[in-house]
Amino acid sequence: MIKNFLILFLTLILFSTSTVAENIRVFEFTDEEFKNLQVKKVKGETKITLNKLIRVFEFTDEEFKNLQVKKVKGETKWTLGSNENGAYIKAEAEGVGSGLGKEIEIDLNKTPFINITWKVEKDLSGIIENSKKGHDYAARVFVIKKTGATPLSNRAINYVFSSNNIIDQNWPSPYTKKSIDYVLSTTIDKPNTWVTVKANVKEDFMKLHGLDVDNISGVAIMTDTDNSKLKAISYYQNIYFSDK
Repeated sequence: MIKNFLILFLTLILFSTSTVAENIRVFEFTDEEFKNLQVKKVKGETKITLNKLIRVFEFTDEEFKNLQVKKVKGETKWTLGSNENGAYIKAEAEGVGSGLGKEIEIDLNKTPFINITWKVEKDLSGIIENSKKGHDYAARVFVIKKTGATPLSNRAINYVFSSNNIIDQNWPSPYTKKSIDYVLSTTIDKPNTWVTVKANVKEDFMKLHGLDVDNISGVAIMTDTDNSKLKAISYYQNIYFSDK
């Protein structure tokens, strides 16, 4: 009887108005929200555990104005959009290359996993990605660790959506050994498809750089074709760090 009443109560709340809305998030599932949610007990109490989650990019107009633009040559065209899974940013590059970055400190002992949802609509098939002439990616996400007084001393892992190589392949950037390219997705098996991937950044810094790092200092996204002079189109969405 109590359970039936509770179901009826929730139904009345959810369907008592006829307003139609788009992209309205009901729950954020944050610690702060969790404290203020109403608990309705039928019998006892269900144990609910929140995963730790730190979102890097929101892809809103306000955030977009404040992101740091890093130009390699020319500037990638960036366009904000949204779909049923939330906000995203579209990148288009043809013979140019630039990135969008954010200084953000992530405690890798608490949230070591980076999660990325992305898609490559037009890839860069045929280029040699570990060469200077072909060192372009339709989509890449940098995680950066400050290890000295100047940017040249920083270490980075460059998680890439490759057009020509298979997942888990990695190599040093042809421009600096302090940045390692690591293939998380590939258009060989996922062309023009939204893909969600996860990587343990703490473990990857040890594996690729031999560094036991406790935190990183920044994250950036980049779509570039300045070396190959080709055209690439890609999308980025839901980039965040988690504890599992």
